[in-house]
Amino acid sequence: MKLITFAVPCYNSAEYMEKCVETLLQGGEDVEIILVDDGSTKDNTPQICDDYAEKYPDIIKAIHQENGGHGEGVNQGLRNASGLYYKVVDSDDWLDVPSLKKVIAQLKEFADKGQELDMLLCNYVYEHVCDNTRHIMHYKNVFPTGKIFCWDDINHFSVSQCILMHSVIYRTQLLRDCKIELPKHTFYVDNIFVYQPLPYVKTMYYMDLDLYRYYIGRDDQSVNESVMAKRIDQQLRVTKIMIDSHNLEDVKQISVKLYKYMLKYITMMMTISNIFSIICDDPDKDKKRKDLWKYLKEKDENIYNHIKRGTIFSLANFQSKVGQQTGVFFYRIARKIYKFN
Repeated sequence: MKLITFAVPCYNSAEYMEKCVETLLQGGEDVEIILVDDGSTKDNTPQICDDYAEKYPDIIKAIHQENGGHGEGVNQGLRNASGLYYKVVDSDDWLDVPSLKKVIAQLKEFADKGQELDMLLCNYVYEHVCDNTRHIMHYKNVFPTGKIFCWDDINHFSVSQCILMHSVIYRTQLLRDCKIELPKHTFYVDNIFVYQPLPYVKTMYYMDLDLYRYYIGRDDQSVNESVMAKRIDQQLRVTKIMIDSHNLEDVKQISVKLYKYMLKYITMMMTISNIFSIICDDPDKDKKRKDLWKYLKEKDENIYNHIKRGTIFSLANFQSKVGQQTGVFFYRIARKIYKFN
């Protein structure tokens, strides 16, 4: 068994995927790299995957599938993973090599001692192509450092802090036990990936390392504002799946702090869905926005009421033009400050 599996969904990634793979290879024989070619047709991504698998047969697997989207790439990696731990690395991103080696050494120490760790977290870095700047997202104020902890040991998350796919490494069997299956042909499924497993997580460890480098700024990226506006239906779909995944009152019985964090995450998803249903050009956008709030209210009226009155962004929930404009204004201010897309 390998120590950690890195799944790399690849779709027409020839221009940049080699940088990603080369950093992962620095983990040596402890790592397994699964390159999932998601039906690429516009470049030689399939050949690059096969060439790597042939050159590093003990480390790299190449899997070719019909196009199923990023989520199916994550699913396929998990189905074929042999590592004790599992991490997704997008093909246009990369890992910091010194940090990677420290993470592997720590995971190996846990494995050698027989300590079962459910989730390891590190910092991630926004690498902005537009102005060649970096923005580090850390959790030093939230998680204890250098020891195993549980949800009751965490502190308050700030407005800008969330556990994202970039920051998390899961125990592989935990993901299988919670039966996570991301929807095909859907963007923004990384939110499901870092939300659905959380109540299953009992033990965590945080390393104050800037491990994941998140390349951001390409015009065609899924987090680009204009792209997100066009894909509003997918954003709504993901938000509904997350609403369905857990009864938060049940989560509160596990940990009040976990409940508060998951409530914060659902609030964020509702806010983003609401904002982009305002920005987009869809002629049915008002109906879709109302349908989403109706969906949440029918599922959990307490959560619905909390989100409606809970944040300044909730002004955008109002039906008035002023409320909508205010919500979009604050979203764009936050985007400029935190540079998340």
